[in-house]
Amino acid sequence: MFSTLEKIKELSYKRHINLQKVAEDLGYSVNYFYSLKEKTLKSDRLQEIADYFGVSTDYLLGRTDNPAIAGEKAPDHEIELDDLDGRIMLFDGKPLSDDDKRAIKGIIEGYLNSKK
Repeated sequence: MFSTLEKIKELSYKRHINLQKVAEDLGYSVNYFYSLKEKTLKSDRLQEIADYFGVSTDYLLGRTDNPAIAGEKAPDHEIELDDLDGRIMLFDGKPLSDDDKRAIKGIIEGYLNSKK
């Protein structure tokens, strides 16, 4: 059987946040999360947790593998290279430094120039 707790743990792990921090941020106790092994979430709490992680409630409940929220516009993959510095960029759940962003921009530019 799928456990909502397991999905919450997975999302926390991917973002390098422990359950204690998630519980504090949401105003819950860590024991509340562990109680989800035997009970289901109330809809308002389910929505709060989904909003916290930026995923759909269906994703938390294991009804879909797609974390996107229904009706949410898919990300636009056309990004101007000059706009990379102003965007939030993560790698492995950790923010990239400005130097990292500039290096990535250089790599992309070099690759695109090599195709000409």
